Amino acid sequence: MAKITLVTGGSRGLGRNTALSIARRGGDVVITYQSRTEDAAAAVAEIRALGRNAAALHLDAGTVSTFPAFAKSLGQALRDTWQRDSFDALVNNAGHGDHALIADTTEEQFDRLVDVHFKGVFFLTQTLLPLLADGGRIVNLSSGLTRVSAPGWAAYAAVKGAVEVLSLYMAKELGSRGIAVNTVAPGAIETDFFGGAVRDTPDFNKYFAELTALGRVGLPDDIGPMIASLLSEDNRWVNAQRIEVSGGQGI
Repeated sequence: MAKITLVTGGSRGLGRNTALSIARRGGDVVITYQSRTEDAAAAVAEIRALGRNAAALHLDAGTVSTFPAFAKSLGQALRDTWQRDSFDALVNNAGHGDHALIADTTEEQFDRLVDVHFKGVFFLTQTLLPLLADGGRIVNLSSGLTRVSAPGWAAYAAVKGAVEVLSLYMAKELGSRGIAVNTVAPGAIETDFFGGAVRDTPDFNKYFAELTALGRVGLPDDIGPMIASLLSEDNRWVNAQRIEVSGGQGI
């Protein structure tokens, strides 16, 4: 029986690449999207073209009040598509970037980062625990910016640091169910994250490329396959770890 992974923010960027990488390794996937309905449908079609089952569900990862209804929708999708009442792995990937110096960061910017990247991860995971199978896996996405600093990313990096601590406590508290929890921290990646700044702005790309030992920024294919591998039985003994995938950023 194929394992089922829920990837939040799976309609684009790293989430989409992760979902496709899981499918290529023989897994089935539920992805979430916030507004990109067509992108979500295209991702599902691409997964199905690989011979795997998939579904797409709407989720606002920063609005906790919507999570109980989302859990019901997920439960229905699991029954309708897989004839199951549980799924096997959760990848908390959904997120956004907001670049501002500490002196210029607004409370609205700060609150939205907390709501999506920390509060949302905490309470979505809490809400979905009854549906997550014993022996399952959780991967929370962080950032290379929790280890090395760059001006303008203080609030974003701080909430990602909170997620890294949260992952340790999740691993401790969920260990009795055989659930392993890890954090994956990508470096700068060429996606549409933060308006595609790393991908589309040569100076920005060059700045981060020069920070890495390998002399380039990352690509989605540098991250998605790594997460898919981490979810596999090959890595069943990896737990409570922060794994940076950054090409040697800032060493």
